[in-house]
Amino acid sequence: MSTETFETIRYTADVVVTTTDGRVLLIERGWDPHAGQWALPGGHVDPGETSRAAAARELAEEAGVYASPEELSQVGTWDAPSRDPRGRYVTVAYHLTVISGLPAEAGDDAVNVRWWPLTDLPPLAFDHADIIAAVTASTV
Repeated sequence: MSTETFETIRYTADVVVTTTDGRVLLIERGWDPHAGQWALPGGHVDPGETSRAAAARELAEEAGVYASPEELSQVGTWDAPSRDPRGRYVTVAYHLTVISGLPAEAGDDAVNVRWWPLTDLPPLAFDHADIIAAVTASTV
């Protein structure tokens, strides 16, 4: 007789927002895990919400950047078992390109927000460097 084991999986969405002049929007995390580190805007998908809608909502809440869910292009899914120290998290990542100079303002769990040159990124939380690399590889 076999025993089934079930793992709790949390569902999240992240957004890579790039500018036409080669910058990416990052937030400085306000709490653990990775408090004080830079990361992509994103967060949990709420009950009854699609990941695309969650990505648009989190972008507005954390960075003050507003986009309709339809404006976001899906990049892929990241599901490595060890990608988050809190447990199993699966994220669907989206991409949005905006014009240079778009204002952004930290909110929700972000303590800071900044446009970083894609060629000079700080160390990033989670596997967000991999997500950004997937976007830049697909747009070259």
